[in-house]
Amino acid sequence: MSPAEFGTFLPIGNGGWIMSETAPHPQATYAYNREAALIAEGIGLDFVMSMAKWRGYGGRTDHWGQTLESMTMMSALAEATERVKIWATVHTNLFHPALVAKMFATLDQVSNGRCGMNVVVGAYEHEFSQMGQWREDFSHDDRYRYTQEWLQLVERLWTEDSVTHHGEFFTLDDCQSRPHPSRRPTLIAAGRSQAGLRFQAEHCDGSFLTAPDLPGLRAASDDVKRLAADHGRSIRTYAMLTVVLGQTDAAAEARFREYGRGYDAEAITNMKLSWGLPLERAMSMTAGDEAHEAFQTAVVVGGPDTVTERIRAHVDETGLDGIMLVFPDYLRDMPEFGELVLPRLRS
Repeated sequence: MSPAEFGTFLPIGNGGWIMSETAPHPQATYAYNREAALIAEGIGLDFVMSMAKWRGYGGRTDHWGQTLESMTMMSALAEATERVKIWATVHTNLFHPALVAKMFATLDQVSNGRCGMNVVVGAYEHEFSQMGQWREDFSHDDRYRYTQEWLQLVERLWTEDSVTHHGEFFTLDDCQSRPHPSRRPTLIAAGRSQAGLRFQAEHCDGSFLTAPDLPGLRAASDDVKRLAADHGRSIRTYAMLTVVLGQTDAAAEARFREYGRGYDAEAITNMKLSWGLPLERAMSMTAGDEAHEAFQTAVVVGGPDTVTERIRAHVDETGLDGIMLVFPDYLRDMPEFGELVLPRLRS
């Protein structure tokens, strides 16, 4: 078995991944993300990734009201770094496959072969209807059929000198895209629907998974790996995890509770509405334990020993191949994590 990979989800949107007035509030600036990426590389993380987001959630914190564009930023970070893998996010409903094929061939050169593509099937209506890019006639499965054809064309343009294609969604006539990448960029996707898992198993190198507990993550990881094996392929599985680190367990717990105290109920409700939930259900889901409401991922809280033990459990008990880490304050927390936790995880 390959060693587990550890990376970080960069705060490309203001507020990072904690929706709270009392938490650190990373700014959506290239300067902040560049410093975070350089720290990630310096402490020995394996990859840095950024999301693509086109509309925020408002509230008192204006959460993700300001965001940078993923591919542009990651291309700049590829030039700023030397070793860490660079994974950018693409919404397939916004970018033509010929355009993306050319962009990632360029990113391949800038990164010297370190780039990867997080393929996202656009599913949040308000993000795209504001641009006139939302198709009411597309079902969930339609979007995955569209994305499958989209990705097949990207991969053909990476390897063939001329592509002619008359399909359900795209028409290409003697379409040319050179130079080709030096190597096929790593392909990553997320999603737990059956259509999403089939897409990942058939086309991707990595799958980002969510579940309410560790047995659920184990089942999800086993499912997508089994589906990939059915297609004669292998796939690596990942999950997100927020780290609240303190000098002691008590100090970390106090920090966690303080961040939870200021949770932004309005922004959290708006986020859940964006998933398509009815208002009443979205508001009821925001009425739980406030310490957890502010966080968008599973959380490990503790001193160095406890955090090391709990991250190991996330890997060992789930069969995951990697963890994408989130930090409340990237510039403060990552150096401490790199000194006190990561070497022990590597050992």
